[in-house]
Amino acid sequence: MKKLLPLVYILLLSPILSAQTAEVNYEESLVPEYSLPEILLTMSGEKVADRFTWINKRRPEVLQLFQDYVYGNIPESKIDVSSRTVSHKEQALGGKAIRDEVVITLSAGEKKVELNLLIYLPADADGPVPIFMGLNFNGNHTVSPETDIQMSSSWMRNNQKIGITDHRSNNGTRGASESRWQVTKIIDRNYGLATLYYGDIDPDFHDGFKNGVHGLLAQENEKRTDESWGSLSAWAWGLSRVLDYLETDGRINSGKVALIGHSRLGKTSLWAGAMDPRFALVISNDSGCGGAALSRRAYGETVNAITTAFPHWFCKKFSEYGNRESELPVDQHMLIALMAPRPVYVASAEEDKWADPRGEFLSASKASVVYSLFGLEGLPAADMPGINSPSSGTIGYHIRTGGHDVTAYDWDQYLAFADKHFRNQQD
Repeated sequence: MKKLLPLVYILLLSPILSAQTAEVNYEESLVPEYSLPEILLTMSGEKVADRFTWINKRRPEVLQLFQDYVYGNIPESKIDVSSRTVSHKEQALGGKAIRDEVVITLSAGEKKVELNLLIYLPADADGPVPIFMGLNFNGNHTVSPETDIQMSSSWMRNNQKIGITDHRSNNGTRGASESRWQVTKIIDRNYGLATLYYGDIDPDFHDGFKNGVHGLLAQENEKRTDESWGSLSAWAWGLSRVLDYLETDGRINSGKVALIGHSRLGKTSLWAGAMDPRFALVISNDSGCGGAALSRRAYGETVNAITTAFPHWFCKKFSEYGNRESELPVDQHMLIALMAPRPVYVASAEEDKWADPRGEFLSASKASVVYSLFGLEGLPAADMPGINSPSSGTIGYHIRTGGHDVTAYDWDQYLAFADKHFRNQQD
């Protein structure tokens, strides 16, 4: 049966939904019958039978469809980029790591946006190291309990006015998100970590796309269209600018950057990885609707729910497909396929039904046909794996116990996946 979304969850998601009654399906028997768009069929009707046709014809088509119907098109604009290191610590994390704080300044005329990047690298590294990279929700000072990391002064989402504290709220607590980032575990495995607050790129509220990098790239008197970029594209574009910087740091193996994101930032990591093939490995953690989960299943969060609550995340056209997902020319298995032949990992949580774990698994599974064009094994599991039983080919998947979060168990799987694809790979 369909269930009403609890009022507290509605408030947590967005004030826009607080005045509505949200009906949510959590029953497999009520998932509508659907057929997925064919990945291996070009818009002209040509069957894709080899990787060359995929790379040169079908992949560009699919990428453009996502730009036009889901995430929006990023405008071309000339910007100036500069960077400066504002702090350097040789003996971070008790001597295990070197820590840098870097400000990347993006400028267009008199307008500028500053991205505050936190980097941890193994202190005893012998040469350039592979690195995990991702956006954080609450500021760099929450990633680690170290007391000398600069506090973020950027806009922060604060839900305390409605009596709720969640991962989008900033209470100023140092190390509040430490468990989500597992910095020491990453360093001990001889990987680095680079992270920045997502609101530095584009504050997560709807002001008509005038703040953050939307304002930076906007031309005078520019009129938005139904296909103009939303915040997910802005965050993804910002990640590529950070990767530009990482390519200049000789301590980092910029050919082995693993991009990770959770929840809305998991949607972002998938979209950034699809647009920018320099990301060598992509990880989606509990990304749900608009991320890894199939939209056509209309299970948990739907296109209508997400575009009502967060209209600024996507292009306007995506909202037109609320309650008519079957008419979309794409679905999210095609997004995951855009990563091929690079490794991609999709993770779900047993209690996070809102993100539709089965829909996330099915996307990963259905994307495997594209990996086969490259002679690669996609996702080995034919059926959805059991709880805490990962399946890993060039596509990886697990569903773990617990809810909407990033845990030490998740990181154990991501590190093992990176070892599999990075450690056995020639630079």
